Amino acid sequence: MADFIFVKEERLKIFVTNDDGIYSHGIRVLAEALKEVGDVLVIAPDRERTAAGHALTLHKPLRLEEIEKGYFAANGTPTDCVNLGINGILKTLPDIVVSGINKGGNLGEDVTYSGTVSAAVEGTILGVPSIAISLVADVDYKFEAAASIAVKLTKIILKKGLPKDTLLNINVPNVTKEEIKGVKITRLGKRIYDRNSIIENIDPRGKRYYWIGGSRMTWEKTEDSDFAAIEENMISVTPLCLDLTNYAVIDDLKKWNIKFNNGNG
Repeated sequence: MADFIFVKEERLKIFVTNDDGIYSHGIRVLAEALKEVGDVLVIAPDRERTAAGHALTLHKPLRLEEIEKGYFAANGTPTDCVNLGINGILKTLPDIVVSGINKGGNLGEDVTYSGTVSAAVEGTILGVPSIAISLVADVDYKFEAAASIAVKLTKIILKKGLPKDTLLNINVPNVTKEEIKGVKITRLGKRIYDRNSIIENIDPRGKRYYWIGGSRMTWEKTEDSDFAAIEENMISVTPLCLDLTNYAVIDDLKKWNIKFNNGNG
């Protein structure tokens, strides 16, 4: 495939991806809505890659297939798609990376598993302002409000920028635009996991298997969390940072006076 060049260099360049795959309705709604803002290039996995995290494919070649004009499928992860697009396909950096619209929320600790969020993390690592947007739903997906806030935030970010090493994680309740109560700046909430989340069973050949995610999870009740915003039918916008260092405990760890005996005395 030849290097992709955005049609009009003077127009804003928007890179779109997801972890639900190129054929997900969510990415189609998002990409078409963002055409109001600029030229859109979509590179997404050729199949669902939910919970792929920040995985990068290093053990096999990656391939791109053009599904239709401006839409490409890659045989890799969401992180692969962003890395391949920015470092291998595009002649110039995009102005923004928008990942979504994910079918399902990415709240609290979800961000560590999410391919949707990881795609935005990869964009941020590569120096491009990036956002991830998810619809908190299991069925009957109402994408209109999520697409609308994606367009609004894209316009704001393209004008104001984002702080260095910062991305935005957006979660949208699965209601109509008219039912949205507003936008809330939030922090990551904390899930409460139970020990019944693993389903154990026997397959038709008598082999034991396990299925992760067998129970619905709840969360700690904190007013400023992403979970709380969704419960209030508000859009949650959570700023995330690439730096995972817990600075609050550095001084305490230094007091441990950790020594290493290298055998030299």
